[in-house]
Amino acid sequence: MSGELRAATYAVLNPTEHRPLPALLVRGVILLAILGSVAAAMWTTIQGLPPTTTRILGDVSIASFVVLTLEYAARLFGASGRDPDAQTHPLKVTLDYALSPLGIIDGLVVLPQLAHALGAFGPGAARLAAVVAIVKIARYAPALTLVTTVLRNEGRSLMAAITVMLVLLVLTSTIIYMLENDAQPQLFSSIPASLWWSIVTIASVGYGDMVPVTVFGRLFAGFTMLLGIAMFAVPAGILATGFAAEIRRRDFVVTWNTVAKVPLFAGLDASGIAAIARLLKPEIAPAHYAIVRRGEPATAMYFIMSGEVEVDVQPHPVHLRGGQFFGEIALLKEGLRTATVTAATETQLLALEASDFRKLIDQYPDLRQKIARIAESRLGDAGRPKPPQPTTGS
Repeated sequence: MSGELRAATYAVLNPTEHRPLPALLVRGVILLAILGSVAAAMWTTIQGLPPTTTRILGDVSIASFVVLTLEYAARLFGASGRDPDAQTHPLKVTLDYALSPLGIIDGLVVLPQLAHALGAFGPGAARLAAVVAIVKIARYAPALTLVTTVLRNEGRSLMAAITVMLVLLVLTSTIIYMLENDAQPQLFSSIPASLWWSIVTIASVGYGDMVPVTVFGRLFAGFTMLLGIAMFAVPAGILATGFAAEIRRRDFVVTWNTVAKVPLFAGLDASGIAAIARLLKPEIAPAHYAIVRRGEPATAMYFIMSGEVEVDVQPHPVHLRGGQFFGEIALLKEGLRTATVTAATETQLLALEASDFRKLIDQYPDLRQKIARIAESRLGDAGRPKPPQPTTGS
């Protein structure tokens, strides 16, 4: 019974792609608690708030703390529910969660506030913990996980850039000390004191609290500013390249999985599916948009990733959904479109252009024969459309 309860707790807190209603409700409550915790911690720092507002913020803070504490306890309890085999050593699995990045964040949100309630910590630590709750959104925001992945993938390059920057900080602070110490001994009194000037100058901030007055000091300051611009461009370029590569990688995986699920490509090996995935181009069709029109020249065939389209054929229109395709008949016969296809909802498509389609069927003769059989099954006598099959096209 305990094992089933742990598994159910884990499933509610870590829902799969098909989220049941309890998981959605729990997720909504946790998100509201996160927002309430952060908002209350920030607004209570405003001086002169009316007593009513202060009381409401206090109630929101307490309610958020209770919800996040219950969530943390539930995650500790349900950690071993992830794997039935883990129930033989639940303590190790629970410890693995507690020491994971998100587990540490969950603990940092709850434990300091609990310690403050018991009188161990001051209000500052509790307020900081309440604001740290904003990081918990990473569990529900794919964009933040993308940032983490990019930082992990580009870690060595970033560390190299940071190392070079640290070396430059030491060198520039030493040189500016030698140039300015005699003229301004109260400001550039030592190399560690000059390090602050190097940081703000390389960062192109320039607070103005430490300004060179000698000719050589100013010349070197100008050189340091230009150097700072160049140095900050390095990690920015690394991160931009990393983001682009990771997004391409994820898009390729999604495309590969979509192609692999299409019955038309069931007989292809992994290399063949990968070759097709590289040829496909993503498109988004808004609702009620005519993707292809009857009588138009054929320029591509389309695979549906998500959404729904309506094929205008007789005697009744046909609706196609994710994993199905259309548009191959006109390409195969090198003629005009035989039907109008309209997006019934916003639809994500993968387009295979005509030139790539011909290369593909030349490379895979079996695929050509399969497409030809499907096309013939969709056409009636005298070239009129039959009642379309589930994977009908135009």
